[in-house]
Amino acid sequence: MKIIDIIEKKKKGEALTDTEIKFFIDGVMKGSIEDYQTSALLMAIYFRGMNLEETTLLTKYMVESGEILDLSDISDNIIDKHSTGGVGDKITLMFLPIMAAAGMYTAKLSGRGLGHTGGTIDKLEAIPNFRTDLSIEEFKEKVKTHKTAIAAQTLSLAPADGKLYALRDVTSTVDIIPLIASSVVSKKIASGANHIVLDVKYGSGAFLKTPEDAQKLSEIMVEVGKRLNRNICAVISSMNQPLGRAVGNSVEIQEVIEFLKGNMEPDLKEITFTLAKKALEKANRHEDFDYFEKLIKSGSALEKFKEIVASQNGDVRIFDDYSILPQAGIKYEVKTDVSGFVKNIDALKIAKACKNLGAGREKKSDPIDYSAGIYLNKKYAEYVNKGDTIATVYTNKEGALEEAKALIESAFEYTDKKPEEQSLIYKIIN
Repeated sequence: MKIIDIIEKKKKGEALTDTEIKFFIDGVMKGSIEDYQTSALLMAIYFRGMNLEETTLLTKYMVESGEILDLSDISDNIIDKHSTGGVGDKITLMFLPIMAAAGMYTAKLSGRGLGHTGGTIDKLEAIPNFRTDLSIEEFKEKVKTHKTAIAAQTLSLAPADGKLYALRDVTSTVDIIPLIASSVVSKKIASGANHIVLDVKYGSGAFLKTPEDAQKLSEIMVEVGKRLNRNICAVISSMNQPLGRAVGNSVEIQEVIEFLKGNMEPDLKEITFTLAKKALEKANRHEDFDYFEKLIKSGSALEKFKEIVASQNGDVRIFDDYSILPQAGIKYEVKTDVSGFVKNIDALKIAKACKNLGAGREKKSDPIDYSAGIYLNKKYAEYVNKGDTIATVYTNKEGALEEAKALIESAFEYTDKKPEEQSLIYKIIN
């Protein structure tokens, strides 16, 4: 078998066989297939696509390319949650302690942010001394002891995905649904959970721009999961506007703590509680939003987050004193010169401004400023008077202020009539 023949076959739009896909992944891992040949096949897939069977097989062999985490000795019900990424998306950090407070085991291996989306690991590393570089043994022990743990994605899980993604990233073949699906699902299966809840975003601040594309991706991921004996569901939600009020790393940790103290922004509550409800359903438990509200009001979810931080060496003083978190040298208030109700806040523009302030990166090796961020003083449907502060900017880069100010001002749209309340949930795919 030759890779050139497989490239030629896919170039013609024909479906690849089990043997051909296994040969491809094996060759990528062994280095017997050159990067330029892999890139050629990825480009052929980009234009010709893959059917469901091909996508399932690609996912299967990506899983088998490395270690598969076995958590069966901890529980029969291990939950994992994954988001396709967004602006101000700190949902994982509320979801995990709520699940632990509900008595469920959750095991979360997460990544760092690229481009305009913030990574969960970046947010956690804003907490002084918080350890994300756990070994597999440490990770499992913390899940067993504390019901939950969160660590940086290990290179030993689905390593073929890492190799393929590095090439997809530099050959403009990232945004193709079969490759996105196999990438996400392979990592989730290798991470050892048997119940997987996906938060699939669409909109200006998301990778996918339309709800239709988000639904198509969700349906494929759920079906691939079924074929590979994993219980997956997908909650499709809007990312046209930032989630919550905080965008950045340190500022988002503060918002997470405030949420768990009971000061819940409605959009964060809707997404978090919906995902928590679906996760419990996977374990044959049926609870309503009032149940999760009680876990917040009783303080049990907050205590679980403190437990997570303490168990991973983080400084628990942050729960009483936010000044222990990284603090920016410059604080700047962006004021509006109009009056009216906030009609929309463009998530992508806010994300670009935040990245320019130092909170984002272009390459995984780039340093980031954990103190940089934006706090939205005004949100959707709130009234703004001329001269009001609409956003507060935190940065150490004085030269980035003017551009950030311009992006924030252009992100806000206003109307004379108060907009109606919106649900962020588009559809749930089981």
